[in-house]
Amino acid sequence: MASSGICQLQGHFRLNGMYQDGDLLIGGLFEVQYLKAFPELSFRTEPKQPHCELFYMTSFQQALTMVFAINEINNNPNLLPNITLGYQIYDNCLRLGVAFRGATALVSGTEETFSDLNCKGPPPVIGIIGDPGSTHSIAISSVLGLFRLPMISYYATCSCLSDRKKYPSFFRTIPSDAFQVRAMVQILRHFGWTWVGLLYSDNDYGIYAAQSFHQEMQLFGHCVAFSEILPHVNNPRDIQRIMGVIHASTARVVVVFSASSLLIPLMDEALLQNMTGRQWFASEAWATSPVFRTPRFLPFLGGTLGIAIRRGEIEGLHDFLLHLRPNNDQRNNLLRIFWENMFGCSFETGGKETEGGQVKKLCTGQEDLSTTNSPYTDVSGLRASYNVYKAVYALAHALHELMQCEEGRGPFSGNSCADTTNLKPWQLVHYLQKVNFTTGFGDHVSFDKNGDALAIYDVLNWQPSSDGSIRLHKVGVVNGASGMTPQSVCSESCPPGTRRATRKGLPVCCFDCLPCGDGEISNTTDAVECMLCPDEFWSNPDRNQCVPKEVEFLSYEDPLGISLTTASLLGTCFCAFVIIVFAYHHNTPIVRANNSELSFLLLVSLKLCFLCVLLFIGQPQLWTCQLRHAVFGISFVLCISCILVKTMVVIAVFKSSRPEGKGAMKWFGATQQRCTVLVLTALQVVICAVWLSTASPTPHKNNQYIRSKIVYECAIGSVAGFSMLLGYIGLLAVVSFLLAFLARNLPDNFNEAKFITFSMLIFCAVWITFVPTNVSSPGKYAVAVEIFAILSSSFGLLVAIFAPKCYIILLHPERNTKNAIMGRETQNK
Repeated sequence: MASSGICQLQGHFRLNGMYQDGDLLIGGLFEVQYLKAFPELSFRTEPKQPHCELFYMTSFQQALTMVFAINEINNNPNLLPNITLGYQIYDNCLRLGVAFRGATALVSGTEETFSDLNCKGPPPVIGIIGDPGSTHSIAISSVLGLFRLPMISYYATCSCLSDRKKYPSFFRTIPSDAFQVRAMVQILRHFGWTWVGLLYSDNDYGIYAAQSFHQEMQLFGHCVAFSEILPHVNNPRDIQRIMGVIHASTARVVVVFSASSLLIPLMDEALLQNMTGRQWFASEAWATSPVFRTPRFLPFLGGTLGIAIRRGEIEGLHDFLLHLRPNNDQRNNLLRIFWENMFGCSFETGGKETEGGQVKKLCTGQEDLSTTNSPYTDVSGLRASYNVYKAVYALAHALHELMQCEEGRGPFSGNSCADTTNLKPWQLVHYLQKVNFTTGFGDHVSFDKNGDALAIYDVLNWQPSSDGSIRLHKVGVVNGASGMTPQSVCSESCPPGTRRATRKGLPVCCFDCLPCGDGEISNTTDAVECMLCPDEFWSNPDRNQCVPKEVEFLSYEDPLGISLTTASLLGTCFCAFVIIVFAYHHNTPIVRANNSELSFLLLVSLKLCFLCVLLFIGQPQLWTCQLRHAVFGISFVLCISCILVKTMVVIAVFKSSRPEGKGAMKWFGATQQRCTVLVLTALQVVICAVWLSTASPTPHKNNQYIRSKIVYECAIGSVAGFSMLLGYIGLLAVVSFLLAFLARNLPDNFNEAKFITFSMLIFCAVWITFVPTNVSSPGKYAVAVEIFAILSSSFGLLVAIFAPKCYIILLHPERNTKNAIMGRETQNK
């Protein structure tokens, strides 16, 4: 009131905040809660105060980082000695209206009356840390710039804020989007991605970033395949349209400038449509967002590249966060709200039923934060919080330089210094522009002529973690101002298991830490080349040590080996059972028919065929490698020789029953049959002997089938020898099949040629299939295929030839007579 000489505050905004008194106050604006909707304005009554909800733990950590930095400065005797800094922090509830109210409250102060109309003394706050939003910062800085009040944002990236004419007192510790775009285009060029799609949010952040991106792409002659605006609200029609554009485009790289909240509807739709085959490139606004790093997004967001603001470490912050305690000061009500959200309790309605029908426990204020696990206590990836830390220290260093000014050597008119008792905000802006210091983490902090920070970004790759979610893997650092950072100034080296890569025409870059390939390792950091492991060794999962390769062969402990062994023994037992049956009924006509001696010899050979399988199972040794194919070859030749002779006997018997062939059997008696079998088998013995003596099969460790394993197998030694062995078996089988086929219709009620024809058909089919299957089967499965062929053909011969005979002997003995076999009983009837 001018008449009384006293200014009176006309009203208060109801704002959630934190306060600490001091000689000088620093203001802060943070996005701690969310305001869903403003109260309705009727213009007839005073508007209701807005009520914020949905507490963000990450943002509250950022606010507490400001508190921590101020406390750390107050305890530092070398920085602002004899000056105690205080703070007044407000929550902007992610709304421009609330943010503007907070900024107005910070600038106006909270004193009810003010009597010094000369406006002497320090301002209510010497500067403001915030606001994190670009749109908020544009609006607030437009007003604060009129008074030259310093404003240092830690997250507003819009390139428009670099305009010093519009925003003369605006600074930021996060690089401008102009630098971010330049860095992203550098990475696109690095990978040769010149045809990309673009999505961006419909706000100052997205629009200005998209404009800069188009300009930067055109500068290098690259093309943007499509450019789409993400809707502010979840409009299914717009989302479907954008998805259609992405599907229709040939661009496989999609660059996105948007906050994660505006991207959620699109990503949910991409998940529903199972959109894969796209390389996503995230701006810093969502590159570190935990929203999309869940297992359900891994199939199509795994491998995403992202630009992230520089990560830092703040010593002592974690302990500070854990020792926080609420109090009853209304100016610190944000602490109480945090406490209630963290522990699910209430200071006001503890033990009482709330509007939602839930009963909350009473908050004591002594709950232990060390037992919690939330983004608030997670200091492993400090990015925005680290920027807050740098912003507070920048303001403190500027104020410290202002305090150190010597009269007569000052920067202002007449070489004067600032009057600390009557501090003007524009004077602090002068010193802030010249700030130059290094953080405890080793990062250099200064501002260019536009108030922008040094442009250094972390390059992140989204990789699958052990729990199925997505983890952030830092693959390098890129400098947005000068392009890619050379190795000499990289702050991080390539970890073991990776190597640095050089690309033609480009320097060695920090993000060129490429993983070693399979079978390669690097035991040292910053290795330029990966070492190849010796033949019998392979790289461990971390690619930093060579370990012995796993040795693979078909063993008796392997489920497949157990199954095949069981089948082999089962076939052997069946053969033994048939031998017993035939021996017991050796005088019956069906056994004596067609040379019972050959039947017993055939059963013995089949038994050897089943048993030879055991030589193929187990770790290959010299004797097993030499015997397996020899025993297999001789056993099968003996078996088929018996069948061939039996077929020839059937034909000879039939011919001898005719007048013109009465002397046929004298040339094919029992002695001739034995000699034929012996000669045919002896030829296979000779083939095996020559093969084993010239190029014997030997155990061999094969590294070619599967590079990460050693396949222990038997090398056949001579392809020609193995081919002759199989070829001879095949020749006998074909001859037997043809003779049996010709004799299948001979007039005998029990014509054995029919069953021999069927058995030979099975045998030939199995071994014709074996050749291509064996060639295409890797490792131990090639051995399993050969065993399967042996067992299948052996069971086929056993069942086809002997099952009908056993059926008659055991179940229909009345048919085991000479007349029944010759078909005479039927004729007599």
